[in-house]
Amino acid sequence: MRHIISMLLENEPGALSRVIGLFSQRNFNIETLNVAPTEDPTMSRLTVTTNGDERIIEQITKHLNRLIDVIKLVDLTEGAHIERELMLVKVKAQGSARDEVKRTADIFRAQIVDVTPSIYTVQITGDANKMDAFLQAVTPLGVLEVARTGVSGIARGDKVLSI
Repeated sequence: MRHIISMLLENEPGALSRVIGLFSQRNFNIETLNVAPTEDPTMSRLTVTTNGDERIIEQITKHLNRLIDVIKLVDLTEGAHIERELMLVKVKAQGSARDEVKRTADIFRAQIVDVTPSIYTVQITGDANKMDAFLQAVTPLGVLEVARTGVSGIARGDKVLSI
């Protein structure tokens, strides 16, 4: 099962490396990784998407909690949460395909952010299912390049990840 683990960690050199090393040493896969400073410049928020059954996820969280750099962590998939991802896609857009790319972008509430005579670059945000569905829709038109940010998530309601 897919899990989104979000954590606060010290904004120090090597902190991210130690978290990634933990996954690597124990042969756990990271699907997506997203990290940035928080409102407090001494802390960063790291969001990791991984797969595993409950036993594996419990093992991952226990090991992460032992790391000195990890201040606090939460498995967002245990409760109601909001997740988003940003994706940029370069699509061939020549002749009638130009209108088709525009229509598809409108259907998915995406934005065309760059235009050349033969290529549109489309920006889309949403959950992973929306990203995958958009890619499936434009693949027949000719996808040239894809860049995805990875999942960023936050718990819904009153639940917050803070110290």
